[in-house]
Amino acid sequence: MPLPHIALAVLVTALWGINFVVIKIGLHDFPPLMLCALRFLFAALPAVFFLRRPDVAWKWIIALGGVLGVVKFGLLFVSMKVGVSAGLASLVLQTQAFFTILLAVLLLGERLTVMRVAAAAIAFSGIAVLIAGADTTELPLTGLALAIAAAVAWGFANLIQKRCAGSKPLNLMVWASLIPPIPLMLLSFGLEAGPAQAWQTILSASVAGWAAVVFLAAVATLLGFAIWGWLMSHHPAAQVAPFTLMVPVWGMGSATLLLGESLTPAKLMAAALILSGLLLNTFGDRLLNRLRSQAA
Repeated sequence: MPLPHIALAVLVTALWGINFVVIKIGLHDFPPLMLCALRFLFAALPAVFFLRRPDVAWKWIIALGGVLGVVKFGLLFVSMKVGVSAGLASLVLQTQAFFTILLAVLLLGERLTVMRVAAAAIAFSGIAVLIAGADTTELPLTGLALAIAAAVAWGFANLIQKRCAGSKPLNLMVWASLIPPIPLMLLSFGLEAGPAQAWQTILSASVAGWAAVVFLAAVATLLGFAIWGWLMSHHPAAQVAPFTLMVPVWGMGSATLLLGESLTPAKLMAAALILSGLLLNTFGDRLLNRLRSQAA
């Protein structure tokens, strides 16, 4: 990849990492499900009027919007509201790679290699380290369970996106963003605040709260997926996808600098284990095949 394209890939991972800090800022003003609804409302509008509907059946657009927007992000936002820190949320959520593999094996009949099993074992040992060593004010067990459930939902969403392969990623994301706002707002009315209180929350939100909504919708979603989709269309996925390993690095780093979150030995060890598992999952089979070909 040319250096400017590498810089773009790094930029996207930085935006997606800082995204977790922005969620925390937005949660100061909005309840989690309402914040999530606003994120997807402004990701869809007005962009949906300028981007053609992706060439996939409506059922897949609805499925992606429901699983990714309502379930995955709804669970993530709630987990962060109940106490999961921004840095740890960015780290735990990356276990979605292994849930995607497991779901692909169970639902699509894909092959599970020894290397991927080893990678998953290493990564989830990092989760065990987090549970054993993290401060419960930064990683309450309820919040951790919700964050892991969000990672599972992301795995399902990845399989849906795989079914939509060939469609433009930005167009797909914008049209799928039409789906979550209404169910999320209805859930917010039932679980967080009634319509009158919700309207008062919207009117009284601070500039920082609305800036968070704009960042989540316009920067993390629209700009991020526009650049990512362009990179994926110009380079092999195997070259672009590994850059996502940088997301938790940016997430934990920005949370430390901007929110004052601590980097304890337990966090650093857990991060090293999870990122090692992700690296082994991404490059392990390729490296093993190269070693076998050299030995032959």
